[in-house]
Amino acid sequence: MSLRARSRRLAAAVAASATLAGLGLALPAQAQADSPVNYVALGDSYSAGSGILPLDLSAPLECARSSLNYPHDLAAQAGLNLTDVTCGGAQTKDFAGSQYPGVAPQLDALNANTGLVTMTIGGNDSGVFIDAILACGSAGVVTLGFGDPCQTLYGSSFDNTIDNSTYPALVSALNAVRAKAPNARVAIVGYPWIVPSQAVPGCFVKMPIASGDIPYLRDLEVHLNSAVQRAAATTGASYVDMSAASDGHDACQPIGTRWIEPVLFGTNYVPVHPNALGEAAMAGQVADTLGLN
Repeated sequence: MSLRARSRRLAAAVAASATLAGLGLALPAQAQADSPVNYVALGDSYSAGSGILPLDLSAPLECARSSLNYPHDLAAQAGLNLTDVTCGGAQTKDFAGSQYPGVAPQLDALNANTGLVTMTIGGNDSGVFIDAILACGSAGVVTLGFGDPCQTLYGSSFDNTIDNSTYPALVSALNAVRAKAPNARVAIVGYPWIVPSQAVPGCFVKMPIASGDIPYLRDLEVHLNSAVQRAAATTGASYVDMSAASDGHDACQPIGTRWIEPVLFGTNYVPVHPNALGEAAMAGQVADTLGLN
């Protein structure tokens, strides 16, 4: 064989080897691209779907986690590998601490392989949401639904708590998530509307809140969601806005329209929480915001 022929064969062999090596490098990358994203769901009862049956039997009973919550819906829609540690009643402090005996801190579910994190959180901090609904409900019953007794009694106190306690706690929680899951996309979901912007006929029977306090509670939720949105912007997280999507689906609406169940005559065993329609809508909004459709 001539020197020129040997050179041509050697060049062909080198080229073939390079091609095979290139394919060998490309296959794992392709396999990695095709593998499901590791998705961790954190958060409170609005994430957990507390009150919706059937329960997620893998969850601690205290968490009242539903198998129809928005993390399960989102994972099924987008083909995500879900780890769900949502728990009813959770506060931002339960990210780093144990909420109940034997229940691990929610941040323990995160690591460098986590690709997506979602949550609703903040509504239970300092008891703002719960205290406001209970206070306004009690005041509304006393006045038989007239006036604005809750606003008269509490004024800006709930708003002040959101600014002074809830907002900084949200920033700390989101920064802690980023530290534990540095490669993940992080999204925090705003709370869907619980009450309409103004009192509507027949609502008092289901939501015993005085007519003048309906806009007061609505404004309080605006303030809370604003704090959530600002915390997301500060920490580089995505904010999933539920305000436009959930308008007209509040707890005063009839079955089949409402996404939040009322205090009385609701279908969930936990009142003033999303029903299955609401959780599905939250999943859809997360998917739209993050481009997971």
